[in-house]
Amino acid sequence: MSEVMTNGVTATGRRKRAIAQVRLLDGSGKIRINGRDIENYCFTEQLLATAIAPLVTVEMRDKVDIVVKVRGGGMNGQAGAIAHGIARALQKKDGSLRPSLKKADHIRRDARVKERKKPGQLGARKRFQFSKR
Repeated sequence: MSEVMTNGVTATGRRKRAIAQVRLLDGSGKIRINGRDIENYCFTEQLLATAIAPLVTVEMRDKVDIVVKVRGGGMNGQAGAIAHGIARALQKKDGSLRPSLKKADHIRRDARVKERKKPGQLGARKRFQFSKR
């Protein structure tokens, strides 16, 4: 799944239905997502902050270049998947970063996904109205 390559470190991040393949390279802080700059891809400040949170935690925002391919899910899920992938790549690049990433809860995979609809119900939990008589 994730492996160390000659031209950087790769890792996979997941959140909800989104999957992000992250490649971490030494550089000056450029981040490209699906061929676009991060400022153009993450269109709100909250999404941008979510995606780069692991870099801010370990103070490496301007020390590495990142190339990301992300697919599936919505924008929030994709931002979370990017953050998870970046955290895993940083940990793989330098094992001494693990405690700070773990303390900030960037390493853990958020396992919450949409619950499936059940037969005989309106949704996953919602049921049809009960009538006693």
